[in-house]
Amino acid sequence: MASEAPPFWWEKPDWRAYALYPASVVYGAVARRRMTRARREKIDVPVLCVGNFTVGGAGKTPVAIALAEQAKRMQLSPGFLSRGFGGNFSVPHVVDADHDSARYVGDEPLLLAEHAPVVVTRDRAAGARLLTSRGCDLIIMDDGFQSARIHMDYALLVIDGRRGLGNGHVIPGGPVRAPLVHQLRFAQAVLKVGDGDAANAIIRMGSRAGRAIYEAHAEIRDPERFAGRRFLAFAGIGDPEKFFRSVVQSGGKVEMTCSFPDHHFFAEEDLAELIAVAGQNELELITTAKDAVRLRHGTEHEREFASRLSVLEIELIFEVEHAPRAIIEATLKEWRDRRHRR
Repeated sequence: MASEAPPFWWEKPDWRAYALYPASVVYGAVARRRMTRARREKIDVPVLCVGNFTVGGAGKTPVAIALAEQAKRMQLSPGFLSRGFGGNFSVPHVVDADHDSARYVGDEPLLLAEHAPVVVTRDRAAGARLLTSRGCDLIIMDDGFQSARIHMDYALLVIDGRRGLGNGHVIPGGPVRAPLVHQLRFAQAVLKVGDGDAANAIIRMGSRAGRAIYEAHAEIRDPERFAGRRFLAFAGIGDPEKFFRSVVQSGGKVEMTCSFPDHHFFAEEDLAELIAVAGQNELELITTAKDAVRLRHGTEHEREFASRLSVLEIELIFEVEHAPRAIIEATLKEWRDRRHRR
């Protein structure tokens, strides 16, 4: 099974990207117009957006969590603002990690809710006001950079070091969400996550544009748990290969893999097949934290399946230790300056 993003998006541009180029030009023009002309509602508290240049798989959620944890160390009360997978919430909804299902609110909001209050809604301004009413004094937007619905005091764009911008084309010919010049125009910083040189061109572009540049990497929690064990690794995320490599880096032996579309909700036949194949080959099952949270907040059968799994959890580590604090402080400064300009 493949990710929802066409594989050719992450390869060198070929005839498919060029055939779709006229549509990419139109999409890019619409995205550019929305970003430059939208009337962004200003919120009474600082707004920090964690976005990305491309569709899927850049690692925004661990970044948002790391920044929320830093904000709490600074005696702030952060809250997360998310559209939720599928964007089904026109009325703001506060995520209840004890009762909400992943099918209802999405997997990423449930992960975020383990660290701070989360509101999911299409109406980001209303969601931000709800978080503020509940005592949050810093809004961290998980995605939403290109939506141009509310004013962002600070926007940090995340890019994967190995995948970069893929083929560099705008949707639908590639994974890029809007023309790069216009994305950088509204960003204050760029964060490269992981090894690889695929992001180097955009890092240089951001540096020339005067944007702050940060780097970070993912570290596996308790990797010794997986050393020497033989796994069937499965994942329904934007970049399953990244997860498979992480299991190997932890010392685990990935004997078989199975990829599902991003945010995939597992049918009973999916789970039965995974159990059967793992059993026939005497393998253990391992998956990502995002997949595990969907299963733990799913049906009774999914919850029972989740109890059998090994879960590889990661933590984002900034290469410069004070970087998260610098990002929070810059957000607060921009917000204070905005208030003085009123």
